[in-house]
Amino acid sequence: MRIAIVGGGRMGQAVVELATARHHDITTVVRGAENVDAQALTTDRLGGADVVVEFSRPEAVVANLERLVDLGLPVVTGTTGWAAELSRITQLVDANGGALLHAPNFSTGVALLLRAATDLAARFAGRDAFAELVVDEHHGAKRDAPSGTALALQAALQAGDPERPFPIASIRGGHHPGRHRVTWDSPFESIHLEHAARDRRVFAEGAVLAAEWLPGRTGVFTFDQMLFGREA
Repeated sequence: MRIAIVGGGRMGQAVVELATARHHDITTVVRGAENVDAQALTTDRLGGADVVVEFSRPEAVVANLERLVDLGLPVVTGTTGWAAELSRITQLVDANGGALLHAPNFSTGVALLLRAATDLAARFAGRDAFAELVVDEHHGAKRDAPSGTALALQAALQAGDPERPFPIASIRGGHHPGRHRVTWDSPFESIHLEHAARDRRVFAEGAVLAAEWLPGRTGVFTFDQMLFGREA
């Protein structure tokens, strides 16, 4: 498969390594400095790619998606911070008969965590002795806080227990690729549900699996739907 990469940061580099190891061809890596307002995203530059993997920045992702959908290319994006535009981008994808898979996190473990969080939150509903908190920990270069994963975890928890706000405390510093923990704490005991990434290659692996899965499909998908089906 021919894969184009939009975004030359750490995640883009990790995707290149994992995709190459899985015997895919990388047609190009488009870096942010050369791609103001998606100007570098041309048919010639993308080199006949079958699918595009996009890991850019919140201020760039919407223009990138608009351009790639217009070019008729399936897109996998892990960029966060554009949820307010999702409805409009979905309409654009549907109008063009395109394909988009988006996720704040491409870890299979996180996908399972979100499902477990909904179930456990429902079991804590109404148990007022327990206070709740979500902790979102990332390396110092992480731009968004809370992270997209933390917001997805908060939403999953509220699906199980709509009466709790599940406040998020974000920590940025050091080099950790990502840790998310929800705690229910009472005067005499605490329960923690946690996912910790040991290497950002776990996210790159999920993105490459998504890139292998998406071509030939139409519509807008999440990583959860890829793993468990639309109705799961």
